[in-house]
Amino acid sequence: MEPSRVIALLWDRMQARDWAGVAALVAEDAVVEWPLTGERIVGRDAYLAVNREYPEGWSIRVLRVVADGEEVASEVEVPHEGVGVFRAASFWTVRAGLVTHGREYWTSPGSDRRPEWRAALTEPLKPTD
Repeated sequence: MEPSRVIALLWDRMQARDWAGVAALVAEDAVVEWPLTGERIVGRDAYLAVNREYPEGWSIRVLRVVADGEEVASEVEVPHEGVGVFRAASFWTVRAGLVTHGREYWTSPGSDRRPEWRAALTEPLKPTD
């Protein structure tokens, strides 16, 4: 299976809460890193548990998936009822149809304020950008 298809399916199966389906796409010894919170998730079982245990109320909208060989980048938007909207830029390594490594940057749009010195040089994004 093409690496980009593996990642598209990963997000689709997460949205469906198809945890067995997610497990079928992740290597047993996969490592996923979340640098913004300083966390490393080691192993398929831990990755599944972290995602399965996340409080309900969320949905996933895939914005893009781009691949170059085994390396795949994805961007998703995750609205969560009562919490807000999150965005993730994720960088995956897919070998033999399985995710072996991931590095995800999760944030909320607008959570970082632009520096005042850039105000005259930039314009604000619209919420749909």
